[in-house]
Amino acid sequence: MDMVSPFYQTFWSLLPPVIAIVLALITKEAYSALFVGIVVGGLLYSNFSFEGTLTHVFNDGIVAALADPYNVGILVFLVILGIMVAIMNRAGGSQAFGRWATSHIKTRVGAQLATIALGVLIFIDDYFNCLTVGSVMRPVTDDSKVSRAKLAYLIDATAAPVCIIAPVSSWAAAVASYVDEGNGLHLFIQAIPFNFYALLTITMMIFLAVSNFDYGPMEKYEKNAKENGDIFSGMKQAAEEQNNKVSPGGKVIDLILPVLVLIVACVIGMIYSGGFFSGTSFVDAFSNADASVGLMLGSAVTLVITIIYFLCRRTLKFKEIMGCVPEGFKAMVPAILILAFAWSLKNMTDSLGAKEFVQGVVESSAGSFQHFLPAIVFIIACFLAFATGTSWGTFGILIPITLGVFPLTDPLGVVCVSACMAGAVCGDHCSPISDTTIMSSAGARCDHVVHVSTQLPYAVTVACVSAVAYVIAGFVPKAAIALPIAIAMMIATLLVIRQRTLAKAG
Repeated sequence: MDMVSPFYQTFWSLLPPVIAIVLALITKEAYSALFVGIVVGGLLYSNFSFEGTLTHVFNDGIVAALADPYNVGILVFLVILGIMVAIMNRAGGSQAFGRWATSHIKTRVGAQLATIALGVLIFIDDYFNCLTVGSVMRPVTDDSKVSRAKLAYLIDATAAPVCIIAPVSSWAAAVASYVDEGNGLHLFIQAIPFNFYALLTITMMIFLAVSNFDYGPMEKYEKNAKENGDIFSGMKQAAEEQNNKVSPGGKVIDLILPVLVLIVACVIGMIYSGGFFSGTSFVDAFSNADASVGLMLGSAVTLVITIIYFLCRRTLKFKEIMGCVPEGFKAMVPAILILAFAWSLKNMTDSLGAKEFVQGVVESSAGSFQHFLPAIVFIIACFLAFATGTSWGTFGILIPITLGVFPLTDPLGVVCVSACMAGAVCGDHCSPISDTTIMSSAGARCDHVVHVSTQLPYAVTVACVSAVAYVIAGFVPKAAIALPIAIAMMIATLLVIRQRTLAKAG
């Protein structure tokens, strides 16, 4: 299109995602909300021309999103993971693990802590984390009467927040790629103690699990699960839980071995994509890794090994394994649909210059509020990631700007980079159109809008404490002082909320 839209690089460029988010929360239906947001983006871009809207929505939006090699790699990874989960379920691996875990994990607290522990251990990539933790822990949390809404929260809260403080992860590689002179990984490691949102989210999860306490909309779902054994509370996903024929010869190893192979294969796939086998060092290979290629190749190799393993064990016949292919694909269709629409919506906001608009706002405020800048960067990153549903896009906008304001040697620069990462994860964590939020719902088999509405009060609580912590860190940029204060504030806040919730109930 030759003519530049009058809405380009203005506040209106953020309207499509805002409309999508508001509609999703009102209608409790994600597909139509996302599509309406995409259409609004097309209308603004084409200045309300019918032909321009039609071509922009489909050619530049949906088709471009599905033609992007990175996105296609993620979709292939999702489908393969769905097939693997179906095979492991059919072979009886999930049920066997559920029986084993049930005999060892006797309490709701234990089930929740085990979910958190597994989420922390699978730190390589958030997509991998969401789906693996979900498939492994669903039988355990179901048996312990933990609601699907709470499981989805625990999965989501150990996905991006853990990856953003793990130096060996696809997220570390993404952040490192935005920093010049090969200092990216070093800067990432320096920023970890200042990543208040991620660290406080883990603190909050453990507190909620150990104290057996919930608030906000989550309280209703957890109460139904505890008192009535109703882990769904009327969610439509309840109908999907009818299992097909399960092999009676399933063992715990039938679940653990494929997951372990998947972890190893994905790590090898990631370093392969970064050139490790061409002579690049391990650290540089991980810094240059393409998560989409690495996860796709790793999961494909794992699928072949898994099929051979079950054929050798004679747990399943070849025909039964092939029957799991469409079954696994079908289980991932809702996540794939929402992801495709979410990526298309991102294309709309990009074409309207949303990034450039936010960049201008940040640069104009950089000089006058130096000590408050970490908190300002955190809030802007939250808003941008919430509106666009992407953390990585937010890194790409804000980290170069932050490093333009502060040199790498300035402690306040490290705090600001960390604030950008924390804010991006926070916005991503809250956003209904975020890919990790979508996949956490898929991993827990929880209604997507239920997951978003129950998680939001928890994420906002941590965000508020984190914002205050960044104000403190702006004046005292020392992790040994700022981090203990932040953790103390988080626990104090939760104790106050718990007291008020109990007083209200009593």
